[in-house]
Amino acid sequence: MGSQIIKGRGAQSALVSQRFGLAERELDGDWHDAMEALAQEDGGPPVKLRTTVTEEHPKTILSFNQSPDIPFDRSVNAYRGCEHGCVYCYARPTHAYHDLSPGLDFETQLFAKPNAAKLLRDTLAKPKYRPRWIAMGTNTDPYQPIEASYRITRDILKLCLDTRHPVTITTKSDRVLADIDLLEELAKRNLTAVSISVTTFDPRLSSLLEPRASAPRKRLAAIKRLAAVGVPTHCSVSPIIPAITDDFMEQIIAQAGEIGARSAGWIPLRLPHEVAPLFREWLDVHYPDRAGKVMSIVRSIRAKNGKGRDNDPDFKTRMKPKGVWADLFRSRFRLACKRAGLTSLDNDPKFELDCSQFRKPEIGGQMRLL
Repeated sequence: MGSQIIKGRGAQSALVSQRFGLAERELDGDWHDAMEALAQEDGGPPVKLRTTVTEEHPKTILSFNQSPDIPFDRSVNAYRGCEHGCVYCYARPTHAYHDLSPGLDFETQLFAKPNAAKLLRDTLAKPKYRPRWIAMGTNTDPYQPIEASYRITRDILKLCLDTRHPVTITTKSDRVLADIDLLEELAKRNLTAVSISVTTFDPRLSSLLEPRASAPRKRLAAIKRLAAVGVPTHCSVSPIIPAITDDFMEQIIAQAGEIGARSAGWIPLRLPHEVAPLFREWLDVHYPDRAGKVMSIVRSIRAKNGKGRDNDPDFKTRMKPKGVWADLFRSRFRLACKRAGLTSLDNDPKFELDCSQFRKPEIGGQMRLL
């Protein structure tokens, strides 16, 4: 990586993964130099990375899991990659499987699944299908910027309302308010809940950590509006990054309690696979003065057999940090929630939604009248 900071992006390089034995790729320096020269001749700034979207048409859209660490067993991800560019995103390694960089490719080379609602409708119509709530936003954000044009998430919410199928949303974007009409109707039937992640109150820090996500104040405003129309809303103070974002924990919880959130939860920073070197690189660029301290604490809460680790991949422990620092964060969080009158959770919330209202889709794809 060069010395110049890549502004407007979370990752600072196109890290190439070797986990799948794929051929290593290198940036074409001649092409890059030529583009830079043309930009300078025109008196303009260096060439910016552009976002591209590729449409894909999978055969299925509903993913099932048997993980003991998360409260849902099925999910829908309408997009692959995420333009929000959160440098800490645990979903980044999925791009490596497709011979793409978990770094800059993950936030610039996106994939959309425009037939997602149709695929889900076909699944829900199967005779043996049994409903349990569908989680959206568990891998990449369903309200990242390209949702404004594709509206895949809205189509899925329409289907869930039509079939009375419970669905939850996890997001870092106030674009969720574009669907407040559907979410309000779903909430009236106890069919939805929304979790909004707020990591910091510092807009500058947010712009470095999660450069294309909504500003923190907009996310808080979204919690307030959703709560006001009766949508059960959860504030996720996640991830907690030691010596970077943990100072904001109490402020975020207090504010969430004042504006109507029902619960709050936290998840410590996770650095699986390629996320670890990307995050270390981010620290070296933006916080070189405390990079060693941050990683020392991270490794202490993920330690195993007395040895520090960047990440804990093991079921039943990966969401449960241990050690002095973890206990301190946990105690601070619970006390702050008690003061704010919020239900305190150490992980993602398990929503109590109603599955008894489910009705299979009409044959032929015709929507019902509400």
